[in-house]
Amino acid sequence: MFPKISIIIPIFNVEKFLDQCMRSVVDQTLRDIEIVCINDGSTDRSPEILEKFAADDDRIIIINQENKGQGAARNRGLDIAHGEYIGFVDGDDWVDLNYFEQLYDAAKKYDASMSCCGIIRKYPSSKTRIKLAIKEEKLYTSAAEKFRITETPRKCYIYNKIYKRSELSEHKIRFPEGMSFEDIAFSIRALYFLGKLVTVPEIIYSYRVNYQSTTRQMTDLRQQDLLAARRDFIDFSRKYHVNCDEKWYVKKKIVYRIFGIPLMKIYEWETIKKYYLFAIIPIFEKRVSL
Repeated sequence: MFPKISIIIPIFNVEKFLDQCMRSVVDQTLRDIEIVCINDGSTDRSPEILEKFAADDDRIIIINQENKGQGAARNRGLDIAHGEYIGFVDGDDWVDLNYFEQLYDAAKKYDASMSCCGIIRKYPSSKTRIKLAIKEEKLYTSAAEKFRITETPRKCYIYNKIYKRSELSEHKIRFPEGMSFEDIAFSIRALYFLGKLVTVPEIIYSYRVNYQSTTRQMTDLRQQDLLAARRDFIDFSRKYHVNCDEKWYVKKKIVYRIFGIPLMKIYEWETIKKYYLFAIIPIFEKRVSL
């Protein structure tokens, strides 16, 4: 008998936060779950913490691998998951205790392929900010509606949803590996190819702003990955006629710095270049010949 939901948790050096994350998952009111923990080469005490939880809960599966990044870790979880639905939680985040029960019940009620809830971002200062507000239980059927209500691709969140596993497999929806912003490619394909989506109010995914996390550091390599993810979306959107905000069609971005301080930033679309002084003040536009 397969579990109702497989919860996939990629873990890399989050020992300070992992206990709260795991407790929020193992104490879910929905008991018929499996918890797939992918230890992605952690060098801190994260593996010990996982083993402690697994010793008391046979629903926990631990996979240890060399560090390959979140995309590869989540794909490894997808490879072994058995649940009717798939959910994702990051190792430094946490969820409401009735989180997965509410998402699952709504999906079954509407025979939906996905269900979605709101997100709150939690800062070290204890400040909170709503990143996606879901105010009503409602069913969405078209790709355009699903993109609009989830604010995709501007907010390509994967962890505030559950996904029917059979449809992810049918459409071969996976995460790009070896790059950042892997959630963009996954999100746009899941929203487009999977069936109906239902929104669920009054439950929350709590996203922790961890300034030590590699995902918070916008290096030049991560900037290249972001542009590559956007180029992928451009190709996808044109093939399947998905429309979105103009900024997602940026082909290239160049930043000139002096002593590490951005002096000039240039965005290039297919037909126009825009120049920004100190990376924020628009000063000039130039048409580009095709």
